[in-house]
Amino acid sequence: MLPTEPAAELGAALPGMLCVSIHDVAPATWPDCLRLVQAIRAVADIPLTWLVVPHYHFRPERSAAMEAGLDVALARGDELALHGYSHLDTEANGGGLRARFLRNVYTRREGEFAALSHDEARRRIELGLAWFAERGWTPDGFVPPAWLLGEGAWQALRESPFAYTTTFSHFHCLRGAAGHVKPLKSPSMVYAARNRGGRWLSPRVADFTAAMLADSPLVRFSLHPPDARYPELVRHTQRVLERLLARRSAVTKAECARRLAGEAPLTSGGPNSRPRTSNPDPSRGTVHSAAGRPWC
Repeated sequence: MLPTEPAAELGAALPGMLCVSIHDVAPATWPDCLRLVQAIRAVADIPLTWLVVPHYHFRPERSAAMEAGLDVALARGDELALHGYSHLDTEANGGGLRARFLRNVYTRREGEFAALSHDEARRRIELGLAWFAERGWTPDGFVPPAWLLGEGAWQALRESPFAYTTTFSHFHCLRGAAGHVKPLKSPSMVYAARNRGGRWLSPRVADFTAAMLADSPLVRFSLHPPDARYPELVRHTQRVLERLLARRSAVTKAECARRLAGEAPLTSGGPNSRPRTSNPDPSRGTVHSAAGRPWC
């Protein structure tokens, strides 16, 4: 676990924030990522955090279109975060029943950092940072695949340059004095798109989570590429965003970390104000009007 002393509360005096993230960004998932972003931009032009996997499932492909699109996203005020290295859990099975269930069943062996040693976790983080650096990108945050972190990975993160990490239930500031502040509880809203039961239940759980966090300084909304394939999930995403943005300011996770750490925000203007530039897909124009929603 991260150190939590002195146990100061995060975010008590901050206005309500909303962090929307696109997970599993890679060449293989890029078309679905763009569909998600198009649906989001149809509701509001808000800053996003893209969770990028350098070698997704160890596939060797490289996408000039994806990298150009992410450059555009950065230019418009979005954030790129490191999301593991391969997004695959390749370690031998171990631990108790709960750990084996999470690794083998719930995450389908995608919790890459769940059982890594300190040295291996540090090696993969360094590989990911080098991959980012080759493209001129410097990530502020690290989000482990499936939000799973073993003790070795925690140790490597404490030694890393990252400003923050997130687990499923908490937002953790890592850098400087903020690394000794109590993590902020903020369970992420997320869909279970892999089966029909999950697609029926998870929007209801997301609504409950949003209501539960009504007075929290932070609400997190995590979207995954398969979500884009189901119109009912896309429509629900758009409705949830409309409700949340009526009361909250959308920020990147890096901006959230700065605010939680008491640093001056980089953004200016009112809630959700940001420069409007081109869409991450260079072949498309940016959609700013809710009337242009592709699934409604």
